[in-house]
Amino acid sequence: MTASLLVAGTTSDAGKSVVTTGLCQAFARRGIKVAPFKAQNMSNNSMVCAGPDGGFAEIGRAQWIQALAARAVPEAAMNPILLKPGGDQRSHVVVMGKPAGEISSAEFIGGRTHLAEAAHNAYDDLASRYDLVVSEGAGSPAEINLRAGDYVNMGLARHADIPTIVVGDIDRGGVFAAMYGTVALLSAEDQRLIAGFVVNKFRGDETLLKPGLDQLERLTGRRVFGVLPWSPDVWLDSEDALDLAGRRSAGGQALKVAVVRLPRISNFTDVDALGLEPGVDVVFASDARAITDADLVVLPGTRATISDLDWLRSRGLDRAIADHAAAGRPVLGICGGFQMLGRSVVDPDGVEGSAGALVDGLGLLDVETTFAAEKVLRLPSGSALGAVASGYEIHHGRITRGDAEEFLGGARSGNVFGTMWHGSLESDEFRRAFLAEAAALAGRKYEPSSVSFPERRESRLDLLGDLVEERLDVDALLGIAMTGAPSVPTLSPGA
Repeated sequence: MTASLLVAGTTSDAGKSVVTTGLCQAFARRGIKVAPFKAQNMSNNSMVCAGPDGGFAEIGRAQWIQALAARAVPEAAMNPILLKPGGDQRSHVVVMGKPAGEISSAEFIGGRTHLAEAAHNAYDDLASRYDLVVSEGAGSPAEINLRAGDYVNMGLARHADIPTIVVGDIDRGGVFAAMYGTVALLSAEDQRLIAGFVVNKFRGDETLLKPGLDQLERLTGRRVFGVLPWSPDVWLDSEDALDLAGRRSAGGQALKVAVVRLPRISNFTDVDALGLEPGVDVVFASDARAITDADLVVLPGTRATISDLDWLRSRGLDRAIADHAAAGRPVLGICGGFQMLGRSVVDPDGVEGSAGALVDGLGLLDVETTFAAEKVLRLPSGSALGAVASGYEIHHGRITRGDAEEFLGGARSGNVFGTMWHGSLESDEFRRAFLAEAAALAGRKYEPSSVSFPERRESRLDLLGDLVEERLDVDALLGIAMTGAPSVPTLSPGA
């Protein structure tokens, strides 16, 4: 029987992804064949990997990173259901890496039986091929309004009798109440699988925390498996846009990059590599004033190009970007952001909403975009600005380029650049060449650094693995993963 562990949380963004990634790293260090798993992700930040049919598939970025930490090859079964919000009430559905229609918020109660079946089948498949599966929950298992249709938290745990730990973010406050309440609200059948807790993002002297931890253990009959400290150096490719704070350099003469914070921003990790550069400031901008002093403006990807274009215009950002470009300063558009820079965007089949929609782009590139129902998934490589680059493509848009020169699957006209390749800035040689070009266009001096994005990512994963090894009882967690949840009491009112 395959060993298994589920990492749940008291809330969204409690640290489930971080703990899951760290445990994958720690278990892999022990020579165990580990697979990460998340039955359902809701995120517009995704990645291309190997598909079940030998082609390409799309999964959540967090599971892709977790696979790297586990020293496993990322695959569709690790995130069988991906929901990509296209509006407040509807999400685009990706099943086993391929588009599978839409789902409304109303269908979250009782309308996802087919998705549950696909998710549990994927879990069973992974469990048949790996020694240990570390699953990440979604939101909180105490969302009792959704329990009847749940297949991500306790629904998954019950499916495969998986022992579960609950992660709480102490930085938010109320962590003891949240942990106790998470268990107590569950049914007796679900409670029996909750083996204990992990506290995340603790700042200060841990001895001050110990009386509360001891009392939590006495009240719940469950272990606290450790306390992870808050660390500014723990950074992973995020799966959602809850915290787009930007990254500031230590120097005073940094190149300023303003990234437009689109309402349906996707794959915003494209600019993470810029944030690691010591001579670059990255800020996220939602109004025209925030980009007036920028050296480089970046229009990132979006899951709703047409509606985000309307938003851009409603805030005067279209004029600010046009003025920036007219001054000769550089603009970079990535995927949906690149499509916005063109002459027009056409949606004949209603991929993004209304069939037949035709809107004007910003007109900064001689490009036309037409959406098609079939999604393009690729892992391209090539070169630009004399440097080698690679990336990944996830889009419905088909590009027709006019007089503009080709640029990484996109187009360039003078100081305006557009690419269909997500992740190209993670290529160290290309990033340095692009920043040098952007700085020259902005009339700024820029000294290329020796920062390696792949090496920095690997070092962050190592750091997280070290923290988990030092601060959590990894052997005890491995023990319950192998033997199942221990005998625990049932708390009221769930009792």
